Amino acid sequence: MKSLKLFHQFGARLLLVAMFLLSLLAGLTTPAAAASGDGFGAVYTSTNASSGNEILVFNRATDGSLAAQGSYATGGLGSGASLGSQSAVILSQNNQWLFAVNAGSNQISSFVVSSKGLTLMGVVDSGGIGPVSLTAYKDRLYVLNAGGSGNISGFTIGDDGSLSPIAGSSQFVSNGGAGSAPGLAQISFNSDGTSLVVTEKSTNLLDTYPVVGGVASAATTHASAGATPFGFAFDRHNHAIVSEASGSVYSYLVDSSGFSVISPAVVNTQVAACWIAISKNGKFAYTTNAGSGSISSYKIADDGSLTLLNATAGLTGTSSSPVDMAFSNNGSFLYALGNAAHTITMFQMGSDGSLSNLGAIAVPTGVAGLAAQ
Repeated sequence: MKSLKLFHQFGARLLLVAMFLLSLLAGLTTPAAAASGDGFGAVYTSTNASSGNEILVFNRATDGSLAAQGSYATGGLGSGASLGSQSAVILSQNNQWLFAVNAGSNQISSFVVSSKGLTLMGVVDSGGIGPVSLTAYKDRLYVLNAGGSGNISGFTIGDDGSLSPIAGSSQFVSNGGAGSAPGLAQISFNSDGTSLVVTEKSTNLLDTYPVVGGVASAATTHASAGATPFGFAFDRHNHAIVSEASGSVYSYLVDSSGFSVISPAVVNTQVAACWIAISKNGKFAYTTNAGSGSISSYKIADDGSLTLLNATAGLTGTSSSPVDMAFSNNGSFLYALGNAAHTITMFQMGSDGSLSNLGAIAVPTGVAGLAAQ
């Protein structure tokens, strides 16, 4: 009996210790980490207003539905017109910071992210004219400046989310700094952070920049496998899935060893395939078709090759002109920004890559960029 009593006392103590450790861990959890769980999330877009840019925040419920939470001034100016780009608003990999371009004042804004909204951390010069696209890998952020002759420029992300220019990181695009920028659409790190990629719409080129120690070297240009390369995204294995405005999607391998074409052309029969999103599990890619009011779905094989699943996997409306997309952190929900309809359409993704329309929420005219947490 005595041994049984000691066993119960020891078990009770273990339970108390376990409860204490759980409460301690809960106290150490950051607001950004808490916000990224299945129970709470958010979607972000920018007004891009020339009178004063703002970030609009929409809280995500567990069923994927959105509700307006608030608006937060960026401290800079939007362009007041379409940016023609992807990734004008992004989150850091750890979801603690949000970054947005201010195309009208040549600046980048950084915010602290919490479950209660955003706090402006700072505003820095973009290192060029007309910033339109951002990408982040660990503590490095790069911007694509689409004005003037066009260039990229890099920044270090501080522990507080502030941005500091990286010396020697600014590089020209394919024109070498001569003449006008060649219709620049997006910049992105590859999946292991060893390269940056830029798409050039008017020259049908993709520029790659080796990155060593966070510093980008000069560009190497590659002919696109199709016409008008636009938005793109990387899976987990350095496979770039690139949309071509002509209505096709292509895949490339971009790593430290070089650049090569995997799938040269997967036609979706839709009009103006321009923006790309990849599911969190890396199995499926989606493109918004701005001229068709639709979203097409693709299967991504282990080697990066593509197969069209459904040309009209999701519908946002014939006159909606869907552009930017973003997945929730839990991978269950896909959001698509309707540029002409002034909406964000909500979809739930099935295990087979199918999309179920959950309705839409209104946004102001002129918004640009979309990020989800």
